[in-house]
Amino acid sequence: MKISDIVALNLWPDSKKTTTQKGISELEDLGYNLFYIGKNADLYTCPGVEPKVLLVRSDRCSVFDIPLNLLIDGKGVSQTTISNNGAEFAKEAGIRTAILSEKVDQTLNIAPRCQLMELCKPLEAEVNGDVVQFELIFRNYLTGSLFDTCQNNLDPYGLNLASGLKQWHKFETPIFTPTTKGVKDEPLNSQKIRELFPEIISSLEKLFKDFTAFAYERGIIVVDTKFEIFVNSKNEWVLGDEVLTPESSRFISKEDFDAQNYISMDKQILRDFGKEDNWKEKAKALKSGEKLDVVVPQAIKDKILSGYTTILNRLSK
Repeated sequence: MKISDIVALNLWPDSKKTTTQKGISELEDLGYNLFYIGKNADLYTCPGVEPKVLLVRSDRCSVFDIPLNLLIDGKGVSQTTISNNGAEFAKEAGIRTAILSEKVDQTLNIAPRCQLMELCKPLEAEVNGDVVQFELIFRNYLTGSLFDTCQNNLDPYGLNLASGLKQWHKFETPIFTPTTKGVKDEPLNSQKIRELFPEIISSLEKLFKDFTAFAYERGIIVVDTKFEIFVNSKNEWVLGDEVLTPESSRFISKEDFDAQNYISMDKQILRDFGKEDNWKEKAKALKSGEKLDVVVPQAIKDKILSGYTTILNRLSK
């Protein structure tokens, strides 16, 4: 299916630029054509007429939505496997994902980075007079932006949490904190979104609880996770490509958590380094398509890859 066909089906947003660059030769030779270069992954059209695309994960890195001139060898392969595992967990719970069971030719060198994806469009609905897309976030612990909100005596989600809760307070049942998805994510009233999508929220809440228990038994604490919902050509809701992965969730090893070392096994250590090196300010000078040149100690790159490896080893069934 050509990109023009995808656009005609209203399955590709006008706001996202496509590319005419050639992609990886072993894919292009088989009829897969590069059409979008993302910060961390690329998309290819597929031969045939079925509404699907090929996602190819890279070793590129980004933080704070800033593309970095940084590669971490092995990151793309690890992320692909973790994503496939998360999709399989959701599938066993009866929840559809955009990740197809179909695979590319496994003899290809690039195969371990590849996922065939069903073409979908983001779930949209009118909220407070605006048509918005959603990020559906479930939390087991009080930390991050929610803790900051509580510290400022704000309650944008309508949660009515008790006052005086300490950071890393564990909720008896997961807290639901939905936001819009856009240039700036805006908090939404939790109960209103539950009422808007009762079947979706109920299914995702159970999935989150079940996965939390599954991960705990294997030595990983799930702090929170973000789900993004899409609609396929059959008008069915499906989860996107990041399902219960360190790109969409915060995972901490139980031994670190018990020692009150709350460093998640993802890019958190890179974000912390970037804050110290003032990357956000430096990135203001970047032009469209440019990457920020950074120098990152090998120890940090090794730590990130080690976290992905730990997640893989512990959460693989």
